[in-house]
Amino acid sequence: MSRTRNACPGCDRDDLVQAVPAVYLAGRDAVTSRERNRDGDLRTVTRTVTTGLSDALAPVPAPPTYGIGCLGVLAGAVSVGTFLGGVLAGKWFRDDPAHEPPGLGGWQLPPQDVPADPPAYAFLGWISALAFAAAVVAFAVAARRRAAFTRVTRRRHRAEELWSHGWYCHRCGTVHFEDAPGEDRTPLTLQRFREKVWEHGGYGDLAAEQRAVDPARS
Repeated sequence: MSRTRNACPGCDRDDLVQAVPAVYLAGRDAVTSRERNRDGDLRTVTRTVTTGLSDALAPVPAPPTYGIGCLGVLAGAVSVGTFLGGVLAGKWFRDDPAHEPPGLGGWQLPPQDVPADPPAYAFLGWISALAFAAAVVAFAVAARRRAAFTRVTRRRHRAEELWSHGWYCHRCGTVHFEDAPGEDRTPLTLQRFREKVWEHGGYGDLAAEQRAVDPARS
């Protein structure tokens, strides 16, 4: 009796065997909901809900988080806020009484005493400068991480080519390759499948850091 094409090599059945790209895409849904913001107003929010199995079968690593970019935005807002606060308080961009234009007859008007700034205002400039520096550093780090991720995954098309030959058995929880050059039909765990695919793309070392979690065994 001939083997059924794409049958799982573990259980030798094909009724619960599905192409890896189909399993991956089926586990990624855009969910839209209505939520209230801090002001109590309703807003529409769309989020991507991903299943654990879809994550485990991802052909590329998860991109770096950009939480530091949010910190940069916050630091930038603090910098602008303190800067404008000092301007509106009239403590930074005021005329210097010690540099009045010459009086009539070429006589210099006597200098006037400059009142000292209150201590609270004296710190606004430092706060604004430090917050601005923090924002610049945060944005630079976020840009560097994004560039590094793009560089590491520049050969993702090779990984996706091998990945597209994968078949997942929902009964056994294993993956095998069909018609993939250089690969046999040995059943693979989700982690081993990830290692093979990611190694093909040139970022196999990341498979040890971002391990595939089998939802059936977690």
